[in-house]
Amino acid sequence: MTGTLTPTLVLIVLFLYFAMLVGVALITGRNVSNEGFFLANRKVPWYVVAYAMIGTSISGVTFISVPGAVGLESGLNRGFGYMQVVLGYLLGYLFIATVLMPMYYRLNLTSIYGYLERRLGYWSYKTGAGFFILSRTFGSATRMFLAALVLQTFVFQPLGVPFVLTVTLMMGLIYAYTFKGGLKTIIWTDTIMTTFFIAAVVFTVITVGKAMHLDVGHLWGAVRDSRYGQIFFFDNFFSDPNHFVKQFVSGALIAIVMTGLDQDLMQKNLACKNIREAQKNMFVFCIYLIIINLAFLMLGALLYMYAGSLGIEIPVRTDELYPKIAFYHLDTLAGIFFILGLIASTYASSDSALTALTTSFCIDFLNFEKKQQHPDPYAPEQDKIAFAEATSAQQKRARTMVHLGFALVFIAIILFLNMFSGMAVISLIFKIAGYTYGPLLGLFSFGLFTKLQLHPWALRIPRGDKQPIEIPAVLLLCILAPLLTWIVETSCKQWFDVGFLTILLNGLITFAGLWVMSYRETTEPEA
Repeated sequence: MTGTLTPTLVLIVLFLYFAMLVGVALITGRNVSNEGFFLANRKVPWYVVAYAMIGTSISGVTFISVPGAVGLESGLNRGFGYMQVVLGYLLGYLFIATVLMPMYYRLNLTSIYGYLERRLGYWSYKTGAGFFILSRTFGSATRMFLAALVLQTFVFQPLGVPFVLTVTLMMGLIYAYTFKGGLKTIIWTDTIMTTFFIAAVVFTVITVGKAMHLDVGHLWGAVRDSRYGQIFFFDNFFSDPNHFVKQFVSGALIAIVMTGLDQDLMQKNLACKNIREAQKNMFVFCIYLIIINLAFLMLGALLYMYAGSLGIEIPVRTDELYPKIAFYHLDTLAGIFFILGLIASTYASSDSALTALTTSFCIDFLNFEKKQQHPDPYAPEQDKIAFAEATSAQQKRARTMVHLGFALVFIAIILFLNMFSGMAVISLIFKIAGYTYGPLLGLFSFGLFTKLQLHPWALRIPRGDKQPIEIPAVLLLCILAPLLTWIVETSCKQWFDVGFLTILLNGLITFAGLWVMSYRETTEPEA
């Protein structure tokens, strides 16, 4: 670190930062019901949601991994190629705002996977919710892993703190300010975090520019004319994973599945007062997204240009370039902004994911909403009120335990990744998404674009005199589809690099399997 940016100073900054978040949580987390925890009572202004969503969607991965990938000689997202994915996002968000969100509001859903139960039946619903939990758990834990790795390398390791304690501390702080208020707290803390990481990017861009004797007006021109400024890639469709068609289509699909079919991002949208406000939120969010991703890519180019001008060695793991320069080659204030930006972007994504996972598990698997009604519709009103109060208290205790359980799962996954991960984290996240969100894409596409129903088929496994084990066919299909996707992808790699199109291939295999399992409902003619 720079002489004045010591680990002790960083710890003081982090303490003050988290003290602020806990203070916000204490104010917003008072007397929060399940409705407040899950959907903030559907009373959040759309412009607040749009701003808070930036932090949830950007995360620490974009903060570090996207700038780091800019200077790659080969592989995904070199140069400004990631903007091709971002442009694809816009098409995906248009579909979300005009097709998916109106449906979610019309059905008055708390968990968006309730749609699958109404359209395709019980097991499609449970399978969809299960794959979301699997996808979001691994994706969010991977994002947390990146931030934990940076903090461990540059802050806690010099103090002799083991990695397991760093990770436990990070997750403990998230749990501390989210377990009571849920989404109601998160939307407001995320607005603060979004402000911090945007400020960090802007400050670093200006600081690096000044170090290279470039004023603000000449920064873009210098980046555009450098070897890092290429946005569009149209050569070598089969072999180059950065080809525009692959990246654009992948971006659209990633936006649809990782936002529109993801309880985390949709939960914030469902917190708006009505569908019109939710759509305003989505369209404004798109504008924010383009500007901010351009800023991150510009930052990446400047970091590589700065490193080249001073002869700074580029780290083997490109995710470490930004922290290396911020800590060792810029002034103290730049290092503090980096720490705040990294923590803000990571926590804005992870705290939201923790709440969304808790929501999905409680609604989709513990059946909170279905258990709120008194089993006897003719019971006296006083008995119904007492039942509702007792059920609410019981569910609140269960919700707290589920929340804690997911925090512990995050810790376990992060420790596992620390032992085995060697690739750029953003590529790892999108690869995980391709395999785990693909079945969700297939399920929702089949429900939206066909009128077919699914046979209640199941694989029966005999157990002698005991009841045979039945594995629903839809669940079996959604497990096999990612495996088949991996086989096809690896078999074709010599002549066609799939890139981020894994998610499309996975979704198509799932859709085809559902088609085989389907039938067309017929109505008997009236006598």
